Amino acid sequence: MLASIYRSNKKDEMYLYLPVKDDFSNVPEALLKVFGKPAFAMQINLAKREKLSRVDIDEVRDKLSADGYFLQMPPVIHGNKAD
Repeated sequence: MLASIYRSNKKDEMYLYLPVKDDFSNVPEALLKVFGKPAFAMQINLAKREKLSRVDIDEVRDKLSADGYFLQMPPVIHGNKAD
């Protein structure tokens, strides 16, 4: 299974995975407005990988099959809060 990965021009470290390059037909319009203009980053073969660096590869595969896209959100930075 191939995945084409696009980076957001509006949100740092936000990525959109698609099963078919440049086919945004399954991505909700509201999501594309928040995401901004997608910039192609790379294409990877998910069948030949066991893991991805920041997201669960099985979740990516499942979402691509079920929804036709997967959105990788920026990492959450946990800071110390003073009470």
